[in-house]
Amino acid sequence: MKPHYKLVSLALFLLSFASAGLFISSCSEVTANEAVAKVEQKSAAIPPLYIRTGELSKSAEWDKTIQVVALINEDLKKDPQDVKSKIRLSEIYMNEARITGEHGHYYPAVLQILDQVLGQKEIDEDTQFRALSLKSSVLLSLHEFSAARTLAEKAVILRPHNAQIYGALVDANVELGQYEQAVSMATKMMDIRPDLLSYARASYLREIHGDLDGAIEAMELAVSSGFPGNENTAWSRLTLGGLYESKGDLTAAEDQYKTALQERPGYPFAIAALAEIENKKGNLAEAEELLEQAIAIIPEVSFNMQLAGLYKSTDRTELADKMVDEVMEMLADDEAHGHKMAMEYAKVHLHLTSDLDGALARALSEYEARPQNIDVN
Repeated sequence: MKPHYKLVSLALFLLSFASAGLFISSCSEVTANEAVAKVEQKSAAIPPLYIRTGELSKSAEWDKTIQVVALINEDLKKDPQDVKSKIRLSEIYMNEARITGEHGHYYPAVLQILDQVLGQKEIDEDTQFRALSLKSSVLLSLHEFSAARTLAEKAVILRPHNAQIYGALVDANVELGQYEQAVSMATKMMDIRPDLLSYARASYLREIHGDLDGAIEAMELAVSSGFPGNENTAWSRLTLGGLYESKGDLTAAEDQYKTALQERPGYPFAIAALAEIENKKGNLAEAEELLEQAIAIIPEVSFNMQLAGLYKSTDRTELADKMVDEVMEMLADDEAHGHKMAMEYAKVHLHLTSDLDGALARALSEYEARPQNIDVN
């Protein structure tokens, strides 16, 4: 079973370039331990940075993140109304949500910070645009597609020549089943700035319309436009591999997943994708080991769903049932933090519990919200 956050991951691309610049400049001589201490001491009004553990905590990227957040919090202590610092913090938190999978911590935190920004009486147009864009991206991640589109439409009025905001409109319209509008927004995005973000969306729209070769061509352009090792480049390679899988070329798919891991060691989605390759080859022990590795890195529900499916296919009913229970707990936690998960519940009931009535009820609830979406149908 494939990861199911395909379009939502695209939405999070909106933040990749904005936040990347935070790590280019020097951040002063702040050690990781000193920075953590500063983070813990900051105002309770701003939700804290979630401290990474395990494999994710070993990267230089994480050390820089800690340092930057510590400095931002120092600025916010001096001026709690510093909207630019709040915007920067929101960008970092969204990037951390993408990397760590701690959506339940970061999405409510980002919404809280952005609502503080948008609630201030006097903010400049650029800050308003950035806050609306970020909030739209969060709402896309929470599957609040209509609300996300509304905010993106407000933002695009402020900055009609900004390519990235059209990406949010592509994503929202796709999820709402408004495919002609999605193509129109993607065309505007491509005309303004042909880059990784626009190529990735063009690829997905081509895939939706049945042009698998065209989708591969566009995603190859997305990969070549990215910087090797960046998370968004790794995601593009992951998606390119998935397209090759759809075409039946497991060798090409495997090559993309392994390259993603070479460029970004420990990338859990590539590890889980390799597990799917091994599963299709009949190497079930290898697939299980890879899934366990991925699950140990981040709490991504699709990994647990894959492992539950593997247990079920090998008649290990007790282990499958236990894993399904974990999946249901994860989905419930996501729901508790504002994430609409009807489609994910439907997939669990359809593929793992064989509760067809439960699957239909969840799918129908989603159908009421977006009846024109092809995946819902």
